[in-house]
Amino acid sequence: MDTSGYVTLSRQTGLAREMQNVANNIANSSTVGYRREGMVFAEHIEAVPVEGGGIALTTARVRFTSDAQGALEKTGGTFDLAIEGAGFMLLDTAAGLRLTRAGSFGPNAQGELVNSLGDRLLDGAEVPVIVPPDAASVAIAPDGTITANGQPIGELGLVQVSDPTTLFREDGVRFRADGPLLPVANPNLRQGFLEASNVNPVVEIARMIEVSRAYEAGQQLMEREDDRLRAATRLLGAISQQ
Repeated sequence: MDTSGYVTLSRQTGLAREMQNVANNIANSSTVGYRREGMVFAEHIEAVPVEGGGIALTTARVRFTSDAQGALEKTGGTFDLAIEGAGFMLLDTAAGLRLTRAGSFGPNAQGELVNSLGDRLLDGAEVPVIVPPDAASVAIAPDGTITANGQPIGELGLVQVSDPTTLFREDGVRFRADGPLLPVANPNLRQGFLEASNVNPVVEIARMIEVSRAYEAGQQLMEREDDRLRAATRLLGAISQQ
């Protein structure tokens, strides 16, 4: 494969990865608390064994997560929670401490608030939140304070990361933080609401079309280069036989 082929192939590989991201975003456009994922394309310069020579390749290995606010949808559920503004809720999972903005919870047999995967919701001290089974009413204030029958029983842990580059996504709604966690200065938690996905399906479909066309253009370029090389080989072969 010649230089132009390697350059085009690097671009095709990046476009294929971006297509996977776009398709995943569209598939999760209705997933509660999902955060859109994007990809960053960069230029990679590689030296060639020619004086002053070089080749520019495309790399697409850096992914980023959009922190745009998703729409808040009213559900009226006692244990449906949405964060308006910055911050994450703390989860105790089988893999360790995780962060999320997907706030659909319910009490398990022990009275602990858990999500659909069984991950336990934690308070500010990273202790599972437990709701008394005989509580006639449960209220959660914007600052995370939980009251049962008018009596405070705990406070949800709302945190944020000091360095966004230390936040790693696992499945679109759960994140791992490798850096220190900081409490949210002015938390705004909404009880009876859920935060919708921050994906705009129309924008993602338009991007999918754009990526598909770019991929097709690259494929056509590779086919033309292949035809050119074949023609050049046939011509050189014919000349050598004369």
